[in-house]
Amino acid sequence: MRLWSIHPVYLDWKGLGANWREGLLAQAVVQGKTKGWRNHPQLNRFKEHEDPVAAVGFFLLKNHEEATRREYNYNFSKIVKPVEEIEPLELTDGQLRYELALLSERLERRDPDWLKAIQEEYTDNPPRPHPLFKVVEGDIETWETGYWKAQKATG
Repeated sequence: MRLWSIHPVYLDWKGLGANWREGLLAQAVVQGKTKGWRNHPQLNRFKEHEDPVAAVGFFLLKNHEEATRREYNYNFSKIVKPVEEIEPLELTDGQLRYELALLSERLERRDPDWLKAIQEEYTDNPPRPHPLFKVVEGDIETWETGYWKAQKATG
């Protein structure tokens, strides 16, 4: 599961589509409608919000807005609680930079033209976070590195 913390404007069409699907899965998880993925560390930040369903709804809403801007047809009715405003979640600048590097690595292989286009925006400016997040100083989130290390050890 990858719920991108970077702004959806950076995601290519594959990344945006995957982020939408993963967001819908996250919505089902925070509603208690799944048996799997309940303990995925990326979901903890949503679960810690005072209104987890609204937090995921806002996350999905902003992804839907970007998809609509690009003239993609994502089904808005799938968002259970599409709130317009919400108390933001904290995101470390280290995590934001890590995710941008991860996305850049993926785009280098699958869509170098898209990578070049987005690099023009963030070369002289820090990358923008998804509107759900406010950036604070800090390293890569511990759940990020710990989870993937554990998966490699067991897989």
